[in-house]
Amino acid sequence: MADNSIEQALIENPPNVLKWKPSERAKRFRRCRSTPSDPTDQKPAENGSVLKAKELFKEKRPSFMLVGLLLFAYLLVGVIIFYLFMDQLSGKTTNRVLDALYFVIVTMTSVGYGDLFPNSDTTKLLACAFVFTGMAIIALFISKAADYLVEKQEVLFFKALHMNMKGSEAKMLGAMETNRIKYKFYTVALLLAMVIVAGTVFLWKVEKLSLVDSFYCVCATITTLGYGDKSFSSKLGRVFAVFWITTSTLIMAQFFMYLAELYTERRQKILTKWVINRRITTMDLEAADIDDDRQVGAAEFVLYKLKELGKISQEEISCFLEEFDKLDVDQSGTLSTYDLTLGQTIQ
Repeated sequence: MADNSIEQALIENPPNVLKWKPSERAKRFRRCRSTPSDPTDQKPAENGSVLKAKELFKEKRPSFMLVGLLLFAYLLVGVIIFYLFMDQLSGKTTNRVLDALYFVIVTMTSVGYGDLFPNSDTTKLLACAFVFTGMAIIALFISKAADYLVEKQEVLFFKALHMNMKGSEAKMLGAMETNRIKYKFYTVALLLAMVIVAGTVFLWKVEKLSLVDSFYCVCATITTLGYGDKSFSSKLGRVFAVFWITTSTLIMAQFFMYLAELYTERRQKILTKWVINRRITTMDLEAADIDDDRQVGAAEFVLYKLKELGKISQEEISCFLEEFDKLDVDQSGTLSTYDLTLGQTIQ
């Protein structure tokens, strides 16, 4: 058998393929099934029903219990340590326990107002340890949980915008998946506006700052600038800050993340539209002709388009062909259950 039998099997063409006439092989490609993502998903839906909205996001998510335990342990250890070393912190104080918790939150989120700050070598080293640990917890766990919660709110946001949308649930889920990043961005933008308003009103009414100073303090906080000239100084203010600072800084981070994703997605859509609509030239056919037989089959054409879109590289194609070669135990140029059974027997 020729050395390129695997490649020929993969990209086998029907006659007159350069005329791009529909063929039985091309129809088979169009009818091909999606790769099963989970062995438990092999059963068809009963009565042809569509997946529920909660099944739309099936990737692994962080355990909320684990996230909660890590955050609780971090805050508990921080409060105990800085409660004991409170005498080595300088700045505006209210209640010893509350101030310790407030200092840990301000440190964890890297806001760093400066209204409470370490004044000894011991507390400075402790603050360094807690800021790195806290940022790692936020980056690895809490932000993932926040992303998950935003996706849940995204479903409600979509339904609110399309209350009069006619059609089945499948149509709704399809529209959500198509514009997933956009609706996540809109959702987190709405949440960001809400926390900005809440923080501004609280500082204005409770902390008795001017409206401009309140908004200024909110912006300095959620962007983690934390100038420190304006901050939460009362007991009630610091209780509010413990929850508000964590929430607002996370939402702000999610906002910029989704903004970057939205920009990337739009660029990808522009590229996709260009690749789909541009005229195919002779040079394209030559580039797509993997086996140099002066014909381009359906598989070759699809692979070439995927490479143009940046969805797959030549190195990845080579890896797939190598895997195919290993699985094709009988060297027939095709895969069957016999190949898999024989391969397991040989191993």
